[in-house]
Order: sequence, then C-alpha cells, then structure tokens
Amino acid sequence: MKFEIKDKVKLIVPLSYLKTSDNMPMLRPPDLVGIDEVGEIISIRSPVTVEIKFRRGCFLIDIDKIEKI
Repeated sequence: MKFEIKDKVKLIVPLSYLKTSDNMPMLRPPDLVGIDEVGEIISIRSPVTVEIKFRRGCFLIDIDKIEKI
C-alpha cells in the first residue's frame, strides 16, 4: 500500500514497543498508542518506515503494521 504525508492511519497489530522519532530515538511502552487510535503521517523515513503523530507523541512505525482510514 502506498502512503503519503497527511494520510490518516491506525495500527492493525499490537506492537511490542514504540520507537520515538526524536533525534535520539528511545523505545517506549506500547500502551501509549491504542490499537484503535487514529494518527497522521508526518514524514516518510524510508520505503518501509513512516513517522506518525499520535495523541501522545510521534513514533516511527513500519508500514506493514498500519492501514489507511
């Protein structure tokens, strides 16, 4: 699936951790983002990773773990 900046997305599988998109990325607990929470893609970091802004922060997530709304 092709993703673009400003697409609304949500998780399709529970994650074991979240990786922040800061200059010094940190691993955070997965309960910061609910499986039904809607986020917005704010950048495309690689062909397989996007930066998504959720209510509790911005995280780097692989595209195989999200879907467009």
